[in-house]
Amino acid sequence: MLLELAQWLAKDIRAFNVFNYITLRAVLACLTALGITFVIGPVMIRRLTSYKIGQAVRDDGPQSHLSKAGTPTMGGALILVSIVVTTLLWADLQNRLMWIVLGVTLGFGAVGWVDDYRKVVERNPKGLSARAKFFWQSVIGLSAACYIAFSTHLPAQTEFIVPFFKQVAYPLGALGFIVMTYFVIVGTSNAVNLTDGLDGLAILPTVMIGSALGVFAYVAGNAVFSKYLGFPFIPGAGELTVFCGALAGAGLAFLWFNAYPAEVFMGDVGALALGAALGTIAVIVRQEIVLFIMGGVFVVETLSVMLQVASFKLTGKRIFRMAPLHHHYELKGWKENQVVVRFWIITIMLVLVGLSTLKLR
Repeated sequence: MLLELAQWLAKDIRAFNVFNYITLRAVLACLTALGITFVIGPVMIRRLTSYKIGQAVRDDGPQSHLSKAGTPTMGGALILVSIVVTTLLWADLQNRLMWIVLGVTLGFGAVGWVDDYRKVVERNPKGLSARAKFFWQSVIGLSAACYIAFSTHLPAQTEFIVPFFKQVAYPLGALGFIVMTYFVIVGTSNAVNLTDGLDGLAILPTVMIGSALGVFAYVAGNAVFSKYLGFPFIPGAGELTVFCGALAGAGLAFLWFNAYPAEVFMGDVGALALGAALGTIAVIVRQEIVLFIMGGVFVVETLSVMLQVASFKLTGKRIFRMAPLHHHYELKGWKENQVVVRFWIITIMLVLVGLSTLKLR
């Protein structure tokens, strides 16, 4: 909305042309989301506390977590409100790619909200059943995949691009692209959700990866930069940089309240939505493998759960003391802050490796 206003004012006052620059609007989006979250955050936390919308804690996990019982959850709604409002303010509302990402983010957020609501408000420990949750995730993921495949006409959308190599890409075809997109979106969403088990553990890696994807979106949406760096040119992708800026700002401000000891948790409403947003952006800018690299912590956390379940069903034995992996290290004696900061450091290194693929081709 503010972009349209600036463009109208620029007809008479040329100084407003500066708002046509995506980089400036991405920075302003980050600051706007930061401010919105800081302002609304304390109010929402007090409201959640008064409604007794508190987190339930398993008694079979690390005993240090028992003190977290009752901490307000569903704080991810704060992040979503901040991202949506900021994106609508600073992004180009005519951009279809931006609406795809917003739609997927809100869709997965709605699934997470229903799950959280049933758990903490209706006191149903199962929340939304696994079958129902997977069904609605699949509906949203497949809908987005089909829309991207048949309505946006992205260049090279049927090619699976391999980073670090200029000419290595594997044809997927329309069906292959839809299947891959579905798994990337749904898989990333659930991976972030599984990782969100310690104070601040999931949100900062999400911010770092989202910011890096913003760089890739800007490059892919710029004809000059994409040609120079050997990326497919994707018209309109640059506008996703504004969304990534909003995500970074909202996520950093949320970390202020989510850092140890957390005043509020994201809940599924935040984790599922943010993971789906990362997956959708990665697909649009054709950087699925780079997302896999940068989100290595999310990947390992998910694999730890899969291996634990498979091992127990096949052999009756557990590989890890507890899954996801962060709980395993807690039970080995690591302090919660140690686990969180060390996983952050690993993510920083992996994000740098991912960003290196911009030039190392």
